[in-house]
Amino acid sequence: MTAWIVLPVSLSAFSITGIWIVYAMAVMNHHVCPVENWSYNVTCTEELPRPGFPKTCCTIQDIPLISKCGSFPPESCLFSLIGNVGAFMVVMVCLLRYAQVIEHSHRCWVNTSALVSGCTNAVGLVMVGNFQVDHAKSLHYVGAGVAFPAGLLFVCLQCVLTYRVAVTALDYWMAHFRVALALGAMVSLVLSGIFFIHESFILQHAAAICEWVFTVDILVFYGTFTYEFGTVTSETLMTGLQRSHHGSGVIIGSRARGSTLSGATKGLKSPGGSSTSTHLNCTPESIAML
Repeated sequence: MTAWIVLPVSLSAFSITGIWIVYAMAVMNHHVCPVENWSYNVTCTEELPRPGFPKTCCTIQDIPLISKCGSFPPESCLFSLIGNVGAFMVVMVCLLRYAQVIEHSHRCWVNTSALVSGCTNAVGLVMVGNFQVDHAKSLHYVGAGVAFPAGLLFVCLQCVLTYRVAVTALDYWMAHFRVALALGAMVSLVLSGIFFIHESFILQHAAAICEWVFTVDILVFYGTFTYEFGTVTSETLMTGLQRSHHGSGVIIGSRARGSTLSGATKGLKSPGGSSTSTHLNCTPESIAML
């Protein structure tokens, strides 16, 4: 058991708790409507806010999308903090997982692709957290368009890696559990996208619920790395980087040797390649015999 086991759990607990606190603050400040509300109006008359109570009249602007919950202060400040800290922790988890797989002698393109997709997911999270949808809509949607697919790709690739490095029956059960989480994330993301493009209030609300399910699902998936990180040491990351560097050195060295042999072969060849030049480059003994 090492201290790294706390990292995935902290990521899940901090992020899930944080976004639900943001949601609660947004509801209490009348910035969004509660998730259990399915009744929406085209317009609403101005109502006096009642502290501690949610809105009674909701429009399409009050649908509790995660991004909408973090659009206005004070909850937007916490939303940005969660995005930044969560992105940093995601990068750390991805790097440790990448190094751990290499440490188990499983160097493959799937592992590298998982690292790239995980870091891309982190970049998208930073953009989503710092560019609120009501103030920088284009940048916010770019960040969401990067974070959500990259996060889904990351969990799918990690499912493949989990099966590849599995040894015990418990390892395979963890792989099965991750596949279930990945399938749930895929279904919820697809449904969220389908519902979001419609103008129906009900479908828009359903899209918000699917978005919440997808986000929590992905964060729970990150938390499952606690199972493997119990064997991670402080040297795991360095070992992975050193092996990767050593592999690059071997490739470079082989290429250098290949170029040296090629140069030597070229040096052994005559400057001319035609039969005429071969006859012209005769030795003195051959000329004497003639």
